Formats: sequence, structure tokens, C-alpha cells
Amino acid sequence: MNADEQRRLLGQFVRSHRERATPDRVVRRRRTPGLRREELAARAGIGVTWCAWIEQGRDISVSPTTLARLAAALALTAAERAYLFELAGRRDPEAPQSPALSEAPEAVAALVAALPHPAYGLDPLWNASCWNQPAADLFADWLGEGCQRNLLRYTFTQPSARALLPDWEQRARRLLAEFRADCARMLNDAALDQLVAQLRSESDLFAHEWDAQTVMAREGGPRSFLHPRQGRLRYAQHTFSPAERPDHKLVVLVPALAV
Repeated sequence: MNADEQRRLLGQFVRSHRERATPDRVVRRRRTPGLRREELAARAGIGVTWCAWIEQGRDISVSPTTLARLAAALALTAAERAYLFELAGRRDPEAPQSPALSEAPEAVAALVAALPHPAYGLDPLWNASCWNQPAADLFADWLGEGCQRNLLRYTFTQPSARALLPDWEQRARRLLAEFRADCARMLNDAALDQLVAQLRSESDLFAHEWDAQTVMAREGGPRSFLHPRQGRLRYAQHTFSPAERPDHKLVVLVPALAV
């Protein structure tokens, strides 16, 4: 979706919810459904012209404070408020900060436990939130007892990751580019800032790639590993996000035939 389309949808969204909002006073023979634009502007504490420009999809920069006032004035639900900020390309100042380690959503945990192949869940900071025994056997130095279970920390700082991943540098670069794509929803997140600062100090490759700001969508595909006991293993990786918690991920490695 390009910027023009996003602004158009934002304007339509605000107008639609303005027209279904309940006025403060009921007036007979009211021609305008819901709130008049002037009433919304007054309720939100913003200028009428500014409100009109938003609804018209003008190329303006709407601040998070203005969006928060609009959300309150329109009595948006939590899902509607999140959608408003998403359309505007802004981070909600009232959105909760990401914890250092998030509990796996119930759907992710249930699927991971039921799958016979290596499977694990990732929280917003890509800490492993759950995993099954096949995954623990494959990633002993990431998911084993006493390990720091952040996927980025494991990949960039553990010597065993270089041995396990035959194309380690390429995989590490792509992993970070995929993680950066997720960071758009975590701007000004203290836990994210702390993780990045630590990894910058511990890995020259991480620091270089973080500054390069490469962004890629997370994709599946073939994955090879050189396991210390089982030798070369080949899988097809599949990644899913649960509808109720799109900031979490389920990653499954399905055994692939040797080629």
C-alpha cells in the first residue's frame, strides 16, 4: 500500500467513525449523521481545518498526540485505535512496552507441543517463548538449559551457531533484516533499545548490518544445518503469526528430502 492510499484510508476511517459517533446533544431535524466535523474537532481539541485535511487524505504529518485525541473523541475500541495508528504510520504512545520475555500465545504453545518436527515460538523481541524437544535437540546451545534464548543473540554471538549454520553469515544478515521489519511496531521500545545496544557491543557483524538498515519480509524456504551428532540436516522452514497476537511467530522446520 502506497502513502496516498494509506492517507485516503485514514481519512475514510475517521469520517466513517465520525458519522457513526453519538452527538453530545440530540437536535431535531439534524441533517448530518453522527458528529459534525466542527463537533469532532472541538471534542478532540484540534482545528477544524486540520480535521478536514485528515478526512480528505491530504499529505500532512499527523502527530501521535493528535491521533490519540481523535481516538478518544471517537470512542474507538482498542482494535480500532491500533488500526488508526497503523494507517497513520505512527506508534501509539499508550501502547504497552514489549516485556523482556513474553509468554507464548495459547495457540502457538499448543501447536508447538503437538508437532513432531522442530518447532518454536518467538515473542516480539525474538526470544523463544516455547519450543518442543526436536527443536531443543537441534538448537542445543539456544534452547538448552541455562541458555539466553534470544534468537539474534544466539545467531550473532554463539560460536556453535557458526558451526551449525553452513551459510552462517548470509543467514545472520537475513535474520537481522527480517527482525528490523518487525521493529516498525516497536519504535521507542526500551527493551528493543537495550537488546540492540548489547548486540552492537558484542558483534561487529550485527553493528554493521544494523547500521545498514536492510529490511526484508520473513520468508520460509530450505534450511540446512550441520548437526554435531546427526550430520547434515535439511528442512523446509514455515513461519506463521497467530491472528490474535500478530507480534508473535510460530516457526516450524519440516524435514526435506536430500538433493
